[in-house]
Amino acid sequence: MLPAVLLGLVGCALLRISLLSDLYLRYVKEGLRPLLIASGVVLVVLGFLAALRTREPHGHDKDGHGHAHSAAGPKTAWLLALPAVMLLLFAPPALGSYTVARDGSGAVARRTTFAPLPKLSPLPLSLSDFTSRAVWDEKGSLKGRTVRLTGFVAPGNATAWQLSRVVVSCCAADARVLKVEVHGIVAPPADSWVTVTGTWRPAAKAPALDAIKIERIAQPRNPYRDSARP
Repeated sequence: MLPAVLLGLVGCALLRISLLSDLYLRYVKEGLRPLLIASGVVLVVLGFLAALRTREPHGHDKDGHGHAHSAAGPKTAWLLALPAVMLLLFAPPALGSYTVARDGSGAVARRTTFAPLPKLSPLPLSLSDFTSRAVWDEKGSLKGRTVRLTGFVAPGNATAWQLSRVVVSCCAADARVLKVEVHGIVAPPADSWVTVTGTWRPAAKAPALDAIKIERIAQPRNPYRDSARP
């Protein structure tokens, strides 16, 4: 009976996070939702069929009477069901400041060409676009521009804090960190989502912003998608 229960629980957990909510976005990218839903349905059906099979008569004794097939296993095997039960009952948080604090790379994707920036002011930019331009754009397209960046708060050093995003290519296992040093405004609580308005600090060693305004916002529906807007 245990295999049937495990299949059913895992299937229900997948359906809960992908069909009934957006929690799947904390694990994988948005385009994988149909596959998660299909996998959940298949596992629930397999669990139901496995449960039926364990209840079917199996074999005969000397008197010709059927007896139920026993699939009993070690009692500790039921502990395997705990992860699925936890996923059904609790919503894990998205990766945040804890991940940023343990990421020492500070790597910025290299780009060789940059499209002209719109004449908007303040100009909404994604963190990936801002950091790439700050490090690799020899023409200095950020110079003198007032920009708006959105991300969550991560602790920094004595003079600045980190505006950060965690982005994924496929799933949370391949997550990479984007971060911009923010100067001039006291940091809100860690993991708060904010939109910061300011100007590029070209003299800094890492991508940095001299902030002039900050606005607290709700966590975006998809926290792992780097966007110019919330």
